[in-house]
Amino acid sequence: MQKRKLGNEGLEVSALGFGCMGLNFLDGKGMEKNAAISLLHNAVERGITFYDTAEAYGPYTNEELVGEALKPYREDVVIATKFGCKDASPAIGLDSRPETIRAVTEASLKRLKTDYIDLLYQHRVDPAVPIEDVAGTVKDLISEGKVKYFGLSEASAKTIRRAHSVQPVSALQSEYSLFWREPEAEIIPTLGELGIGFVPFSPLGKGFLTGAINTKLAAADRRNVLPRFTEENIKANLVLVEALSEIAREKNVTTGQLALAWLLAQQPWIVPIPGTTNLHRLAENIASANVLFTASELKKINATVDEITLVGDRYPEFLARQIDQN
Repeated sequence: MQKRKLGNEGLEVSALGFGCMGLNFLDGKGMEKNAAISLLHNAVERGITFYDTAEAYGPYTNEELVGEALKPYREDVVIATKFGCKDASPAIGLDSRPETIRAVTEASLKRLKTDYIDLLYQHRVDPAVPIEDVAGTVKDLISEGKVKYFGLSEASAKTIRRAHSVQPVSALQSEYSLFWREPEAEIIPTLGELGIGFVPFSPLGKGFLTGAINTKLAAADRRNVLPRFTEENIKANLVLVEALSEIAREKNVTTGQLALAWLLAQQPWIVPIPGTTNLHRLAENIASANVLFTASELKKINATVDEITLVGDRYPEFLARQIDQN
């Protein structure tokens, strides 16, 4: 798989990463441990070098799983994890005090079975802690060799600039897909100006863009708390999937591959991190890295999406309040 650079500090990863959250955190049950480890091994062997986790996924259990699975490949992979949720739970609140960042980093190192974290993100911007203090703490951790690169998640352009002035930011992780294009307005131009990489999470619209979701979700599925995934809104938004599916058929790719390839075509410093629990989907996702579009094909995709009005908020109120608006 081709490589891409994130930021100007030397971070290089596979063009597609692997979002590990869903292995044991998303749908209420997760994969059996050995099956999850086998899937991650398969991903490494197929060329994926970039793996995303967080202390909040579980909490804690996702880091433990990723650490065990990737230990045999440690020198060949890039592991990203996150701090910033109070007691590792977004539902409780945020906590990016310097002493908390240090404590979380030490605990994550143990769970990940490693001496260093490649990319350390602030999971959400904490309005109670100046971003300069956060960036300064991570800068110290980098100088100590415990962290290699600094990242932010769901940060505003203003916050990104402030953090970047203290410690260069290598990557911003935020939601971006054909299901959510808001970063195009201000975030992507800012990242391009500052030389910061972009790591879109939920690049398949939390599974919606694969076409696999066309009815009510299972009761244990964590997406049930998201307004866009009410049964009514799923039905209303299927017009997007239907329109993209038609374009995908013309291209002889799946709708999911079209969505991932579209992201890769936006900028050479964009690295989506789709997650999956299915070996077939893993192969499908990886194949999307070889899908190329002509300018007219991209124009058609964009025009098609622009004509569709999607319904439903991205997050419930308690999570929406944690998105940086500064």
